[in-house]
Amino acid sequence: MSKRVNLERRRQAIYGWLLLTPAAVMLSIFAFYPSAATFWSSLFSRGTRRRPSEFIALENYSDLFADPTFWVVVKNNLLYAAVTIPVSIIIALAMALWANSKIPARGFVRTAYFTPTVLPMIAAANLWLFFYTPGLGVLDQIAGLFGLPSVNWLGQPQTALWAVIIVTIWKEAGFFMIFYLAALQTIPEDLKEASDIEGASRWTYTRRIVLPLLMPTTLFIMVNATINSVKLIDHLFILTKGGPSDASKLILYYIWEMAFAFFDAPHAAAMTILVLAVLCVVAAVQLYFIDRRTHYQ
Repeated sequence: MSKRVNLERRRQAIYGWLLLTPAAVMLSIFAFYPSAATFWSSLFSRGTRRRPSEFIALENYSDLFADPTFWVVVKNNLLYAAVTIPVSIIIALAMALWANSKIPARGFVRTAYFTPTVLPMIAAANLWLFFYTPGLGVLDQIAGLFGLPSVNWLGQPQTALWAVIIVTIWKEAGFFMIFYLAALQTIPEDLKEASDIEGASRWTYTRRIVLPLLMPTTLFIMVNATINSVKLIDHLFILTKGGPSDASKLILYYIWEMAFAFFDAPHAAAMTILVLAVLCVVAAVQLYFIDRRTHYQ
């Protein structure tokens, strides 16, 4: 009997490894190997024809920590993430709650909210140039009606990053709304009817029943929003190119600039490894600490 049980366990283990193998192979080829190669590249100096690349260990990392532009970019990205992540999630949740309620033209409202998501980031950035252009943009035209002076939203260090943040929130909120909307439609109507019988207000029902049931979706959206706060830089190429004076430059744009504008691949690789390390820590915190407080049923 024990031999039969052990044989069945081995068979189940083999089935599990066979199911895991394709994903492991794909991750190894497209994630683990590129990460290891990038780390190895970050340990060498930039090579030229006269001066070949040399092993310098962690010197590239020391150069980054001594680079004032790097810390400006880090500060910009922290502010960018600190604003875009919670604001996008809150707006997406509010839009989903409204779009899921019994309102006239509900299909039109959902389509209008989702439309920015369909647009490529480059197209969205070009659209927002129509709003931000000094003197001719929609914002300045409206301000002119009230006698307010023209503002160069993308050309001032004080406003450039905030202008980019607004574009990102406008683009991401509709995308996150779809996940919330799908989750809201899985909540049984019986819960709403029971809360009405108990005399609970709409706010109490939302706070005590809806929001806890939406926590798995919120966790998923938080992870995606965190990744997007690092990887979304398409609009920077159209709006500001990281300027003025690095005021709107984000970490991934700086990596691209270092690798393809300055042709300094080792320093770009070092920044990439630092970004991967930070994202791993943030993902671990979200998944292991917040996930424990999340109810999936």
